[in-house]
Amino acid sequence: MAHDATTAGDDLTPGIKGIAADWAGDRETFHVPWGKAMMWIFLLSDTFIFTCFLTGYMNVRASTRVAWPNPSEVFALEVGGTPVPLLLIAIMTFVLITSSGTMALAVNMGYRGDRAKTAALMFVTAAFGAIFVGMQAFEWTKLIVEEGIRPWGNPLGAPQFGSFFFMITGFHGAHVSIGVIYLAVVALKVLRGDYERRGYEIVEITGLYWHFVDLVWVFIFAFFYLW
Repeated sequence: MAHDATTAGDDLTPGIKGIAADWAGDRETFHVPWGKAMMWIFLLSDTFIFTCFLTGYMNVRASTRVAWPNPSEVFALEVGGTPVPLLLIAIMTFVLITSSGTMALAVNMGYRGDRAKTAALMFVTAAFGAIFVGMQAFEWTKLIVEEGIRPWGNPLGAPQFGSFFFMITGFHGAHVSIGVIYLAVVALKVLRGDYERRGYEIVEITGLYWHFVDLVWVFIFAFFYLW
């Protein structure tokens, strides 16, 4: 028995190298693959951060005595000379929600072992993410150049508006940008056949991250743009 215990522990490398080896070797913890478990832990910690941001925003928004800018007017987009409230934000939301659908299809194709379709759907998802980031850059440019809104000031009303807007949407935009790179790298490795031997669970793990980013945007859209 002692010999068996020693043998079982011989392949466990201590320290950071051991953790990396466990993750790369698809080891499991509580019957959950190590990579998936670590992604859930990361997403849980990220949830706390976004919750703090949105809670702080709602507290300031409810307590400030200075007039808060009307999002329908601030984020309106002119079409034929007529301002359409939240048009750009609606398009951005549609793009991101659609990307969740293509990501779900990519996971499905991954578990079916269809390498080409999995990679193609992941590239499409990454393209949607890049479009979202591009539209967000346009939105930032419009607010900074045309409206004069800054993180430290706001000519349209409460000065906290600018700081919360750039902090929350910037932090989320950084997550989307990282997700686009993450998706592209994994898609290239899928196309190259790097996961043929150990399976396509990495696609599901990537999908967890992307669905989280999409879900966070739903809360930002509801609390920041619709309130």
